[in-house]
Amino acid sequence: MCSLLQIAAWTLCAGVAWPQGPVGIQQPSSTPEDLAAGEHFYRTECAYCHGPHGEGGRGATLARPRLPHAPDDATLSAVIENGIPETEMPGHWFAPHEIRQLVAYVRTLGRVEPQKIDGDPERGERLFAGKGGCSRCHTVTGRGGALGPDLTDIGARRSVPYLKESLLDPEAAVPEGFLQVQLVTRDGQRITGVRLNEDTFSIQIRDLSDNFQSYFRSELAEVIKQFGKSPMPSYKEAFTPTELNDLIAYLDALRGIQ
Repeated sequence: MCSLLQIAAWTLCAGVAWPQGPVGIQQPSSTPEDLAAGEHFYRTECAYCHGPHGEGGRGATLARPRLPHAPDDATLSAVIENGIPETEMPGHWFAPHEIRQLVAYVRTLGRVEPQKIDGDPERGERLFAGKGGCSRCHTVTGRGGALGPDLTDIGARRSVPYLKESLLDPEAAVPEGFLQVQLVTRDGQRITGVRLNEDTFSIQIRDLSDNFQSYFRSELAEVIKQFGKSPMPSYKEAFTPTELNDLIAYLDALRGIQ
C-alpha cells in the first residue's frame, strides 16, 4: 500500500483540488542538510510508488517542473499535513520541519529531464478505440466501458515504463480495487468478473461482458477470489512495437479534464 505522501502526490497530479495551507506558512528549507533529510523521507516513504527519481511507477510522475494542482509549497504542505478526505490517506505523522524538508526535496525532482516517448498519440488513440478494443473496458472523459479503471488522467498517474508493463503483462500489477472473482451458483454456473461490492449477505460484480450482476450468498455455492488475476489480455502479440509505442504515447498524453 502506498504511503501518505505517495497518495498525496498522486492526487495532486490527478486533478483534485485541496485547501490552501495556512497563511504565513514557513517556506520549505533548502540547505544541503534539509534536502538530504527530505531525500531520506522520500526514499523510505515515496520511492516505491513514484520511482527513486520521481519518474513514476504505481504512483504519479513527480519529475516535472510544475505539479498542476500544487502550484505553491503551501498547498503541497497542506495536503501532506491534512490528508485527503474520503480516501485512504490519513493526516501526516511528520513534524512541521520534516514536511518543509520533504516539500523542498519533492520540488527538486522537477529538474529531472522528462522521459521522451517515441510514438504518435493520434495513431495511439485510433488503436485504443479500434484494434486494441480498449474502450470496451476503459473510460476516457466519460466515454467507454466500466470493467477496467478510468484512464482519463492515466498519464498524470502512471509512468511510461508502468504503462508498457501493464500492456505487456497486465497481471504484473493489478490496480487496487479491481479484484477478479469467480462465482459458482448452486446449479453449477460459473460467472467471472470484477468485484464491485461485497457484504455478509450478497456480492455485486461487473462480469466480463461489462454487465452488472448481483447475487445473494444463499444463491452461491462458492466465491473464488482470484488475487493477482486480471481480465485484461496481454497485448504482446496484438501490437507491433511501433503500434505499442503509439498507444503508450496516447495514454501518456491523457492528463485529465483541464
